[in-house]
Amino acid sequence: MTSSALMKPQMRGLLAKRLRFHIVGAFAVSLRVAAFYKFAVAEPRKKAYADFYRNYDSMKGFEEMKKAVIFQSAK
Repeated sequence: MTSSALMKPQMRGLLAKRLRFHIVGAFAVSLRVAAFYKFAVAEPRKKAYADFYRNYDSMKGFEEMKKAVIFQSAK
């Protein structure tokens, strides 16, 4: 076999080339994970809190806790 038939391995710039590829890939994956978390976890949680506090009566909750003797100082 002649030496011209074999390709030489790339040695210069190999690390930089591979790092560039992997950094771009990691950035893309992290953006997808952040978007998934925002729309699958954070937004439903914010909506659940907003729905709960929209009709929440703090005095009613206080009276129920007072009846259940949670507060020792308030009788």
